[in-house]
Amino acid sequence: MPQHDPARRFSAELRHALASLFRLTPAPGPRWAIGLRAAIAMAVPIATMSLIGRPDLGFQAATGAFVALYGTHLPVIERVRVVPFIAGALAAAAGLGALAGSSQAATLVGLAVVSIAAAAAMFGFRVGPPGPLFVVLVYGLSSHIVASGADAGAYVATVACGILFASAVSLVPLLLPSRRRVAARPLRRILPGPAWSSGERMLVARVAIVTVVGIALGLVLDPDRAYWIVGAAIAVIGVVADRRAAFTRGLHRMIGTVVGAGIYLLLAPLPLPALWLALVLGVLQFTIELFVVRNYALALVFITPLVLLLTGAATGAVDTVAVATERVVDTLVGAALGAVSGLLHARDD
Repeated sequence: MPQHDPARRFSAELRHALASLFRLTPAPGPRWAIGLRAAIAMAVPIATMSLIGRPDLGFQAATGAFVALYGTHLPVIERVRVVPFIAGALAAAAGLGALAGSSQAATLVGLAVVSIAAAAAMFGFRVGPPGPLFVVLVYGLSSHIVASGADAGAYVATVACGILFASAVSLVPLLLPSRRRVAARPLRRILPGPAWSSGERMLVARVAIVTVVGIALGLVLDPDRAYWIVGAAIAVIGVVADRRAAFTRGLHRMIGTVVGAGIYLLLAPLPLPALWLALVLGVLQFTIELFVVRNYALALVFITPLVLLLTGAATGAVDTVAVATERVVDTLVGAALGAVSGLLHARDD
């Protein structure tokens, strides 16, 4: 039957994905406060440590800012019950990454363990967006930064401080009496589980598959970049068990990353003092939160230079063209892997 013709279905999916690149979907609610908290969590540690002469520690602490991206769909009176678990997961990822960073083999084994465990926990307890992505990214960044010469103990302590600061920023609305008067659900209803429906089981399976395959591809391209391939694939998987969503997010990630890498190439050579770079990263983080729920490709135009600038500043990488080229290649590979894994979902007829 025509609706089952693979060529026609692929053409329809491609048209839908291409159209989505130029469409801003309505946001589920105001995003400026979420963006402002995320920007503060990113920029303030960098600015503070720069003022006391240790911008390197500020950039490392800024990796803890990702905790502010979780639980944004919850009222703050419920988010306060979730944030400690997220903070603990990110701190554990940083610690494991730092511990494994001195050994390439341990780093890759740890990448597999952290990715699959984070996916099982995030999907099993229905944590919601952004899912296991930032646990994996923090692990990868931590192993990469320690492998680049940072002291593991000092790094973990610094990131822990960044996580604590970002957690506090995330919960600032609790200062408003009106937010504290809201009735909060029990934790077992906020984070129901552990339980894995067929959709969650498929998401965990997809993460496991793209992690193993991504590590294998990383061994071919460059083992130090395997975490980026795996992270790109997990980002495409997202938190929705849907074949169309996988294809669309894959295309968005490819296009957004290529454009974002171009912006990175414009920003990276500029001799920005650390305080100005803190402002740039804060503005990028704020903009990301405005658009990430409306157009994923547009958000990635800002996500890509943010992560590349942050990683480069934390590790001292200076070859901007080589870094951008590697990240584009790794993202294209990872995004394609994540999109293809979506074929494991049952087709909607």
